[in-house]
Amino acid sequence: MKKTLFFLLFSLSLTSNAQTKDKIDPEKLFKELTDQACSCIDSIPTYNRIKDSITANISSCIDDKVGAYQIGEKFANIDLSNPTGEKKEINVTLNLDKNSTEYKDIYYKMEKYLMDNCSTLKDKVASNNQLNKNSMSTNQEALDFYNLGIDETKKDNFKGALEYYKKAVKIDPNFAFAYDNMGICYRRLEEFDLAIDSYEKSLKIDPNGLMPLQNIAVAYSYKKEYKKAVKSYEKLAKIESNNPEVFYGIGQMYALHLNDPEKGLDNMCKAYNLYVEQKSPYRADAEKIIQMIYADLKKAGKEDTFNKILAANNIKSN
Repeated sequence: MKKTLFFLLFSLSLTSNAQTKDKIDPEKLFKELTDQACSCIDSIPTYNRIKDSITANISSCIDDKVGAYQIGEKFANIDLSNPTGEKKEINVTLNLDKNSTEYKDIYYKMEKYLMDNCSTLKDKVASNNQLNKNSMSTNQEALDFYNLGIDETKKDNFKGALEYYKKAVKIDPNFAFAYDNMGICYRRLEEFDLAIDSYEKSLKIDPNGLMPLQNIAVAYSYKKEYKKAVKSYEKLAKIESNNPEVFYGIGQMYALHLNDPEKGLDNMCKAYNLYVEQKSPYRADAEKIIQMIYADLKKAGKEDTFNKILAANNIKSN
């Protein structure tokens, strides 16, 4: 779908003899628009929402800026000077089809910039705050300590945050989210056994807790217990069969640590397809791992194997 926009400039603040060429800086415009997209993403609520809904909101924040950048980029190559002061008509053709190469190139460029420069993006994508039974406490005192812990976690004061979470679970031993956040703090402090213990306590309260199931696998990977990490991801798959993090995690374990690049590639392709389907910015991370696996298989003379696995997952190699 192509749309032609007609801009009729009735007046310009230029003298009749002016020869000035007003220029739009595409790089500056790109940064301004992606920074605005980051602010949009920061405002997205995540509490008690499913991940697909959150990623759809993130995609919308980026989509809103792609068209604006297309317009600015087109104008960057147009002479906007108006020395005669007469009306000046400019015709600009934009390809606003979201499946077009032009649109996708800009979208993915913005997405990559945000992944590298917008810290709130990863926080929003990684959030697993969907409420289940016993996720939150009904005890106000426990909630007060929990919220103080959240404040300290945001400041990266993980030791201080832990003290508040410990007080929260002492008051309410069935406070699953408090155990989850204890696990995060211990993991950031590289106390991986204590992190796993916290996640396991949360899972005893809520066996279907997505956050502890996913993060316990990460903790095992940090401990270099890669087979246990795979088993943890497989448990998560039983609850969320279409969670791309399952296939991404398993793919990483096999490709980077368990010396099985073919199984790693198959899982990473599945993760990639799900990320694309869900419009998740982590698509780029899966793509990087696939490229790394390609380099290894090419070195081993297995390019045909690489292409066959991609074809089996309906991915074109280029």
